[in-house]
Amino acid sequence: MSAEIKQLNHQPVWNFFYELTQIPRPTHSMDRITAYMAAFGKSHGLETRQDEAGNILIRKPASPGYEHRKPVVMQAHLDMVPQTLVAHDFLKDPIDAFIDGEWVKARQTTLGADNGIGVALIMAVLTDRSLRHGELEALFTTDEEDGMTGANGLKADLLKGRILLNCDSEEEGELFAGCAGGADLNIAFQYRKGAPLIEGDVAVKIILSGLKGGHSGIDIHLGRANANKLMFRFLKTAVRDFGARLASVDGGTLRNAIPREAVAVVTLPNGNVEALWELVADYQELFRTEYAGIETDIRFTAEMATQPPFLIPEEIQDDLINAIEGCPNGVFSMLHDFPDTVESSSNLASVKCGKGVIEIMILARGSSDSRKEWVCSSLESVFSMAGAKVEYGSAYGGWQPDTRSPLLQTMQETYLKLYGRKPSVKVIHAGLECGIIQETYPDMDMISFGPDVIHPHSPDEAVRIASVQKLWDFTVAALEEIE
Repeated sequence: MSAEIKQLNHQPVWNFFYELTQIPRPTHSMDRITAYMAAFGKSHGLETRQDEAGNILIRKPASPGYEHRKPVVMQAHLDMVPQTLVAHDFLKDPIDAFIDGEWVKARQTTLGADNGIGVALIMAVLTDRSLRHGELEALFTTDEEDGMTGANGLKADLLKGRILLNCDSEEEGELFAGCAGGADLNIAFQYRKGAPLIEGDVAVKIILSGLKGGHSGIDIHLGRANANKLMFRFLKTAVRDFGARLASVDGGTLRNAIPREAVAVVTLPNGNVEALWELVADYQELFRTEYAGIETDIRFTAEMATQPPFLIPEEIQDDLINAIEGCPNGVFSMLHDFPDTVESSSNLASVKCGKGVIEIMILARGSSDSRKEWVCSSLESVFSMAGAKVEYGSAYGGWQPDTRSPLLQTMQETYLKLYGRKPSVKVIHAGLECGIIQETYPDMDMISFGPDVIHPHSPDEAVRIASVQKLWDFTVAALEEIE
């Protein structure tokens, strides 16, 4: 059972992480976790407040003799990405975490180490009276995974500190000094009414599942399959060669998760059904061959379905298929100054049918505003040419690295003293809240760090146990050094 993780070292961090696994906290469902955090702060006699955006701020006084130090802000986000392979209600069910060798994982769901380990680390710091540090401000933000609502809602008078330790990175031994910005593209193919069914045609449901998915920033360079791209590749052939007509499609979930599943319902002449079965089997074999060594469990199946009420109009269907087939997805460019780091990318996150509309959501990322705008412009052009309506949703700026940062120098020297080597300084191709916080606090000196977390935003998410101990030791030492 998940309670076994409470026995791990360092116990306070794991105890608090266990408590977090018992509290449902998917993005946009923050009431229970913010109430828990507010009660936690007050129960330990610490100054606690909640701002208008729902963020929780807890202040811990400086240790005796450290009152002259500058205040330090420790920050993590409270929400997690809900992804599952089994029946699991993220609004009610706890996460079942367990130990698997050197890792902590969850049973067929996301673990919530992103960013639960960061939250638990800060909670352990707040409750440990033996630590030596200046005044601490613990900032727990809301709804980071979709819209960064909490960070965007920060007011300039909330924080005293101008030194920020963001605890939302996922490689122990690395310090992150920059991150990509992002922008949502919301795309719609609209039509007045559906087309009538074709007499004699039968309905078939096509199901694609078993993909790994993952974080659309951190994992985008791994070449994992995008369920929407694969499904529409198949649909183009089915429509062209077998007279299939598209009735509905539903692929992907969250903008920052690589889509793992897609389902489509098509109709076609009864005489072509057997050939369609063969086509599905052929594409399953093709996908497995093309993604060998990357994807391990691609499942592509078909089954007879009940007749849909109507079809997507043929001209909309064709425009949709061609646009998604032509839509760039994945890595656009790499950073020159930070080898092996993605500079810009896109994630074709979801395709969903509604009444008279097909809605598509894409997340574009870029380390610079110019690269991000280039990706957005490319995507906009593809869908605009297909007749779709393209609108820009929420966007956030990147965090540009400052290699002269005093905080960075202190953190590097502290790590060197502890472990005999300097940590690497990197830029992450994911949307940390640092860039948004810096817009409100432009003089904030910031670094992001964390333990080893692999495959966040997917049911393969795991955190390396030994890295959490190292994270704790490093945090304690750094807080003592920061002046």
